[in-house]
Amino acid sequence: MAQIEQSDGGKKKKGAQKKMSIHVDFTPMVDMNMLLITFFMLCTTMIKSQTLTISLPSNEKIEQQQMNKAKESEAITLILTTDRNANGDVKKDEAGRPMSTVYYYEGMPEIADTDGDGLIDNNKLKAEHFVGNDGKIQQGIRKILHDRNKQVLEKIEKEKARWRNKEFAPGNSAANDSIYQARAREIRNDSTLTRPVVIIKAAPEASWESLISALDEMQINQISRYQIDNINKVDSALILDYLAKNPKK
Repeated sequence: MAQIEQSDGGKKKKGAQKKMSIHVDFTPMVDMNMLLITFFMLCTTMIKSQTLTISLPSNEKIEQQQMNKAKESEAITLILTTDRNANGDVKKDEAGRPMSTVYYYEGMPEIADTDGDGLIDNNKLKAEHFVGNDGKIQQGIRKILHDRNKQVLEKIEKEKARWRNKEFAPGNSAANDSIYQARAREIRNDSTLTRPVVIIKAAPEASWESLISALDEMQINQISRYQIDNINKVDSALILDYLAKNPKK
């Protein structure tokens, strides 16, 4: 409350103006501020942080015999390249995206040349590109990876439907999300399912954007077993042989 105090002490000249001192008590104002802060804290909805969930490679241990078997039956190797002009700048398409080619082969590479014509007899190398979906239909290298990891994706899609309907924890979004992520992780690492082992290799002319796109495909297709490796002489020979048989127009 505000108080006005009049000072009457001492002798004053006739006609002199009386002096008054004003004192304002701010204690009620402090109490009111604390009440307002408490009210806003209880009524405010906090913004939920938007984070990207990354399917990291699994750390499951694989014996040497299992590794050899996986290379034959489950392995798929991606070799990333990017078109460049005479100045070494990355060529881009009409949409402004880098013009990248993804060469891939399944299992172990074959570079036999029995007839001595300088060409590989059975080159399993194929070429695709980073292409988005056409509606719900996968295209490009995404379709190749999707088909190789089909069992995992089908099981995760069933769990995702339950997550959308909030069946895991009705009324609790955080718990519903947490349970779904745990179930999806279990499915990605389920050794009883047919899962690919993807080896990503970048050619010297590949752009960093092509590598990021390849890692994005791992997340989109829920692939947990992948690694980044160096391109070798065999990979280069496969690409040169492929270009000799399929010259760019």
